[in-house]
Amino acid sequence: MPRAATTSDAFNAVAEPRRRQILSYLALGERPVGDIVKNLSLDQPSVSKHLRVLRSVGLVHMRCNGRYKYYRTNAAAIRPLYEWAGTFERYWQHQLLSVKQRAEEQMSKLNPNVTPKEKP
Repeated sequence: MPRAATTSDAFNAVAEPRRRQILSYLALGERPVGDIVKNLSLDQPSVSKHLRVLRSVGLVHMRCNGRYKYYRTNAAAIRPLYEWAGTFERYWQHQLLSVKQRAEEQMSKLNPNVTPKEKP
């Protein structure tokens, strides 16, 4: 099955690491393109291209103020990405709990006088 174009699907759009970097930066607040270029150390044409893709799939909004363009994240469009990633949270929580339990068991073997903290 052919892969969807990055301009038609939010999941494909965020598959590109620089686009995720831009989205993370914009999560701090609305920014002009020049700030994105400067603070992320990316070339301006590259930033414009990535913003165009993010905007075409609805992950960012743009507003003009004179000759400046300001971008901000579109939380409503990012929500499906968040919800999808959240389906794996239970798995990671289980994995972290297992690691914690093994570490506590090892510590109790090394120092039997110390009892693990009680669960809340």
